[in-house]
Formats: sequence, structure tokens, C-alpha cells
Amino acid sequence: MLIVQHNNLSIAHALAHAQAQTHSQPHPFRPPLPRPRPRLSLKVKSSSTTSRSFAIFNPEKTTPFEEDPSTSASTLSSSSSSSFGSQFLFRLKMVAVDPYVFCTLFASFLGFMALCLLRRHNAGHKKEVTNSNNNLLREEARTSHDGDPRPVSGSGTDVVIVGAGVAGSALAYTLGKDGRRVHVIERDLTEPDRIVGELLQPGGYLKLIELGLQDCVDEIDAQRVLGYALFKDGKNTRLSYPLDKFHSDVAGRSFHNGRFIQRMREKAANLPSVRLEQGTVTSLVEENGTIKGVQYKTRDGQELKAYAPLTIVCDGCFSNLRRSLCDPKVEVPSCFVGLVLENCELPFANHGHVILADPSPILFYPISSTEVRCLVDVPGQKVPSIANGEMAKYLKTVVAPQIPPEIQQSFIAAVDKGNIRTMPNRSMPANPHPTPGALLMGDAFNMRHPLTGGGMTVALSDIVVLRDLLSPLRDLNDSASLCKYLESFYTLRKPIASTINTLAGALYKVFSASPDQARKEMRQACFDYLSLGGTCSTGPVALLSGLNPRPLSLVLHFFAVAIYGVGRLLLPFPSLKRMWIGARLISSASGIIFPIIKAEGLRQMFFPATIPAYHRTPPIKGDNKNI
Repeated sequence: MLIVQHNNLSIAHALAHAQAQTHSQPHPFRPPLPRPRPRLSLKVKSSSTTSRSFAIFNPEKTTPFEEDPSTSASTLSSSSSSSFGSQFLFRLKMVAVDPYVFCTLFASFLGFMALCLLRRHNAGHKKEVTNSNNNLLREEARTSHDGDPRPVSGSGTDVVIVGAGVAGSALAYTLGKDGRRVHVIERDLTEPDRIVGELLQPGGYLKLIELGLQDCVDEIDAQRVLGYALFKDGKNTRLSYPLDKFHSDVAGRSFHNGRFIQRMREKAANLPSVRLEQGTVTSLVEENGTIKGVQYKTRDGQELKAYAPLTIVCDGCFSNLRRSLCDPKVEVPSCFVGLVLENCELPFANHGHVILADPSPILFYPISSTEVRCLVDVPGQKVPSIANGEMAKYLKTVVAPQIPPEIQQSFIAAVDKGNIRTMPNRSMPANPHPTPGALLMGDAFNMRHPLTGGGMTVALSDIVVLRDLLSPLRDLNDSASLCKYLESFYTLRKPIASTINTLAGALYKVFSASPDQARKEMRQACFDYLSLGGTCSTGPVALLSGLNPRPLSLVLHFFAVAIYGVGRLLLPFPSLKRMWIGARLISSASGIIFPIIKAEGLRQMFFPATIPAYHRTPPIKGDNKNI
């Protein structure tokens, strides 16, 4: 409240009279003002506590302000106070403006102040975020104890793939085609030269078609494979793939492993979202139990780190990263000795050849139009020395006499040529440790004996399963939810993978020679059972080829072979000795297959739908209820 003291009303009346004259006589060169709107009321209290009311530009009165009639002239003070009051009223009159204009100006001022404060806040927040990001990059770029800064690689990458073999290259193309930004790090990008991974079963070729990679077997002189020929003690039988229900192009393929891999690498690298780099991954980058990426060394020796929400390790059977991601129970039951036979005609064209030799099987299959791969299985981890000639002697004296006469000369010529190579055969069941931010694939994750050539079929099938699981997910940054969700991968892959794994392990043991009479009977029973034709041959071959990967069908056929062997022993007249051998045959068959099934997981193999992970749905961002 304002308290104004007046001593004399004459000045007030004079001002009021002048104001009235101004309103009553407009300027001759100015149009008359419109009727003013209602204005604010201001109460002024005098020193004698009597109130005075002023109406500022009251439309119902002609004077700009009016004296309260209850006010007495005796309550006003001296002339000095009168002078101050007159100045106050004059200034009050000068600032009396339209309230709408005043409110507009006041609101504009408040808005301007708010805008300035908001811009200042945003600028501070942006600076804070920038500083935070810079700190994060500096933290990621920090080096080891030597303190030298190392660059950070992989910014904006969705998936880092370690290894560009069959599994890594196919996976990179598949994820890149789905729009993922993929960084592949391979130790050596030159064409591989291996003696395994050269036979792709028809089931694997179907997966290749499903992934859009079927043209990778073109222009590499790949050979169609239509089945197997089985040899034992001078007898043979042909086992054809059951391809009647498939397109005419569907068959097995055999080729040089390196040519096939290079074709897949080229196709993956042609995608704009795939980056293929040569480097040696030395370790996984882990933070609070979550894998954030990998640390690797480039060709020029520079240490780098590649970061991504998901790291997939596909660095093959000699993986040095699998120990932190699974329980690696690796077994080496035997070694392959590899040769290349040139200008050799196999007894059965477009067929793989399996000789049930002593002590273990021998394989032949074409890898080009002029070359045939020979793989001689040598049990155990030690093989005769190549350097001192023991290997050549072993091949000529022990192996060559058991080979069909049509190819003996070509085999001996290949031994004399001297290009003999060895490769340990590894077997490892899939026993993963689910780890946020990381996944194992290919031979780094799961291996089986290469006798049946099922490794690439399992790897390509796993890629199809993983692709289907990841396809509904656009954001892979929630590592915990993604890890929980991808546990279903280990269950969904089991029917195909466990069937091929179990069959490979069981067949190798059955096909290998043994001094045990029951094992000898089992081996002969298997050859005779497959020679029967019909379901007895097409059923097992459909399992081996990946065309009918059903674990229950595998077990039924396996024990059908055992029962068939017992029947052969008991006919025409059973004896105690034969009955005893038959009982041991059943026991031996159980001892072969049940440990393999146990390692693969009985429930996952035969009843995958009873495992909760089998039914998990893709996680919704910010909601973990459905996982």
C-alpha cells in the first residue's frame, strides 16, 4: 500500500480540471480518442488512516481520479508533502497504460527469460553429455600398464564376429543382410588349405539355400554327391540319399574347403554393413560379467579394441576364447591322414566311399573334377612320423592292401608324391556357460568326429536358428535380457545338432575294428543292415545327411542294427555261446550310444519342448516379464 499525504487540494483540483479540458477538447490535427475501457482501481491511504480512492481513467467519470468525499481537508499536511504527492500522481498518470498491453509485455518478458534459462540449461546438459562421452571414449581407449593410448574400434557396430571360416562368414552375411552392422575379425584372410570341411551334406545344402548362399558352391569346381558306397571284406553296397521329394539341384557338395570359404567371405564383404578385417583376437573385453567386445592385434601390430552389444566367437576347433564361454571337454579319438589322388576314377561316381578297414575307416570323395580326397583314420593322438618315412611305409603296407583294387595305384602314387598331411579329429559336446554379451558358434562351440561330414551342416543349421531368434530384435544393448532370451538357442538347435553328433560318434565306434567278438558282430550287422535296402538304408542315410534329423529315429535304427545282429547269431540254431555274444552285443551297443546321448543332454535331445527356454519370446525393451 502506498501512503500519500496531501496538504492542499488545490493542486489536485487544478490537475483534474486540466485533464478534463484535455479530454473535452481534442487536438485539431488528431482524431478523438475512443472511449477508454475500465481501468484498475488504486486505494491510497492518508496518514490519518482515512482512505482515499482514485479511479484511474474511470470511464464513468470525466476526471482521471476522484477524491473520496469522506476525506477532510484538515487531514492534509504541509506544502512540501503536497509537492511530493503532486509529482507521484503525475508519474502515476504517465505510466497508466492499457492492462492488456501491459500483460502482453510482461508475459513476453517472462517467456524471454524462460527461453534464456532453458537454452542455458540445454547448453550445460549438452556439455555434460559431451564430457561424459569423451570420458567414456578415453576410458575405452586406455591401454594396458604401459600407458600408451590405443585407438577404439567398432563404434556403431551391432555384432563382432571372431573368425571368418564357414560359420563366421555365413553368419556375417546372414546378419549383414538383415541390416546388422557387423565387424568380422579373422586371423588370416588368405585362402585356407585344410583337409577337412570339404563335404557338405544335402541337409547342409538346404540350409545354404535358406541363407541365400547356395551360389557359393558355384564356380569352385564343386562336385555333386548323391550318396555313399560302403566296402567291407571285398563286398560293397551303395547307399543313396533319399532326394526324391526335393528339387533336382538338392544334393551333397564336395569341394576345396578354402575355395568355399573365400566365396562366402567375398559375398559377406560385399554387403555395406559388413566390415571384414584381418587381425588376431587376443582376449574378450569384459566389464562386470558382461562381454563388451574383443581386444585384437592388427596386421601391423597395433593393439585395438572392438566393441559391440553382441560378440559371437567362431574361431574354430583350436579356439583360445572358448574357455570363458563353455566347459570345453575336448576329446581326440583319432587323427586323419590326408592325401590327394589325381586323375582317379572312383568305383561309384558322385559318391563318397567308406572302407571299413582295420583298424579304422578310410574315406574317399571327389573335391574337384580331377582330384579325390583320401582320409585315412589313425586311432589315437599319435601318428607315424612323416619326416622319417614311417608314415609312407604305414600307408603302403597297412592301408593300401585294404583299398579297392581300382584305386590302389592312384593311392600309392599320391603317397610317393609326398604331400601327406595330418589333422587331429576332435569331439566336444556343446556345454555352454550363458554369458551376457557373448555367444559361441561353429567348431569353437560344438564338434563331432568328421567321419560323417556333418560339421558344416550343424554350423549352418545353428545360423538359421540364431537368425530367426535375432530377427525380431532391433536393439541388442540389453545384455542381460538378450542372454536370457538366447538360452533358447541352445535348446532349439538340439534336434539337428544332437542327431548328427550322436550318429557321427556312434558310427565311428561301430565302424572301427575291435578284438571284442561282440563289437565285430555289431560291425558286420551294421554293414548287412544297411545292405538290406529300403527303410534299412534310407532311414540311416537320411539321418546322416541331415534330411531327417530326428533323435528318436536314430535310436530306433541303432538298436534295430543291434537286434538284427543278435538275430543273425541265434539263427538257425542258438547256442549258449552265441546267446552270450548277443547279450554282450546289446550291452556294447548301449555302451556306445548312451554316453553320447548323456553328453548331448537326454531332455534337450528328446524332449526340448519341456524346457522353459524353448518357449521364450523376444524381450520387449524395458520389460523382462516374458523372458
